[in-house]
Amino acid sequence: MGDAVISVLLADGHDVVRVGVRTVLLPEPDIEVVGEARTAAEARPLIATLRPDVLILDAHLPDASGVALCREALAMKSDIRCMILATDADDEVMSQAIMAGAAGYVLKQIEATSLVSGVRLVASGHTLFDPEAAAKVVHNVEERRRMHEVVADLTPQQRRILVLLAEGISNRQIADRLVLAEKTVKNHITGLLAKLGVSHRTQAALMASQLLEDGVVPRPAPPADDVRQAKGATPNGGPMPPHPRGQAPSHSPGRSR
Repeated sequence: MGDAVISVLLADGHDVVRVGVRTVLLPEPDIEVVGEARTAAEARPLIATLRPDVLILDAHLPDASGVALCREALAMKSDIRCMILATDADDEVMSQAIMAGAAGYVLKQIEATSLVSGVRLVASGHTLFDPEAAAKVVHNVEERRRMHEVVADLTPQQRRILVLLAEGISNRQIADRLVLAEKTVKNHITGLLAKLGVSHRTQAALMASQLLEDGVVPRPAPPADDVRQAKGATPNGGPMPPHPRGQAPSHSPGRSR
């Protein structure tokens, strides 16, 4: 960070917002707006060349999310301080911002004096998040981390069943997909719910959906015909016809042994 003057780069797709922020910061002797960008594409080279202390980002730039650009900026300059400007309080975006390493998340309705003090605050190494909302996000982040740890302890079969629960299918359908007995699937789900610390499969399905989104568990592949055939079934699901006693299976025409 600069010892005397805090350099600030603005990136927002709305001219009115950029003009407003610049106008608020301009009179401050210890803050200098060194550049402006309308898009992430415009902001990237400015971040690389100007290397600002604080980067004020629109949460939703025309060509990228502010959170994604924050992550890129931190890769370019590890001590840059990113402030996300949002239209409304969105727990998911705030959670992503915290995970990306942003220093602040403020609404565009913020008062001018609060914006100025906020820039100084994040530049000095502090964070700027609404305490109640941040506490909720941290709880969600911790809960998500706990889910990741629990999944690591699941058996491969339990992971497959967990993912299929997210599709909302029945035990019978899961059994058909995995070529298992329905009772075996029920036993797996009972153990799965116990490990997840939930009492209903709906709760497990919601957790599975989040884990799929996080990429912690892979999405299930469609059922393969060869799996069913390996278990003695034809591609249409019926049993393989038995060969007459003592008769070897016939070979394709035109093929010689």
